[in-house]
Amino acid sequence: MGCGQKDKSMYKNILLPTDGSPLANSAVEHGIALAKSLGARITGLTVSVPFHVFTFDTQMVETTAAEYARAVQERVKKTLESIAAAAKAAGVACETVHVEHEHPYQAIIDTVGSKGCDVVVMASHGRRGVAAIVLGSETVKVLTHSKIPVLVYR
Repeated sequence: MGCGQKDKSMYKNILLPTDGSPLANSAVEHGIALAKSLGARITGLTVSVPFHVFTFDTQMVETTAAEYARAVQERVKKTLESIAAAAKAAGVACETVHVEHEHPYQAIIDTVGSKGCDVVVMASHGRRGVAAIVLGSETVKVLTHSKIPVLVYR
């Protein structure tokens, strides 16, 4: 194949993990456009972390387990519906998945295997603040542990 030619069979199922942040949403849009151009399908994924009584996460410190669960479910529903709607508008086949896991990067790696994904398209960083400006820690962990290609959207 020459430069610029597409091998339509290269990627068949693109994993799009997102935390719903603006950059992650841009990565999802890019991943959907990539899937459309390749004739691939997407698997949209969002991961939530279980509630902890002792934590430094401000979303957990100021809430009860029930309030946290309700807020997470609302965020998950909104995030996955947004992915599904964007995929439908683009004419791209889509499956959405929510996983609760202590380590989001591991949930991403596990989903690659369980859903048969052959590439991950994800944002360079998400909701983790100043420490994530260079490259998000979850993104670095996915890059480190993934056995398939990872396209990092900046």
